[in-house]
Amino acid sequence: MLRWIVIFLVIALIAAVLGFGGIAAGAAGIAKIIFYIFLVLLVISLIMHLVRGR
Repeated sequence: MLRWIVIFLVIALIAAVLGFGGIAAGAAGIAKIIFYIFLVLLVISLIMHLVRGR
């Protein structure tokens, strides 16, 4: 999932440099959404690890 965040971030940066505002905003928005999903899954995974124990 982090790979997708990096890909959309690069697309957003390239589009911003070239002046395509809509494309840059869209790619940055998608990258943000994927990042937040990753964070939620990370927190759930950590909680499940603590609940289960070793």
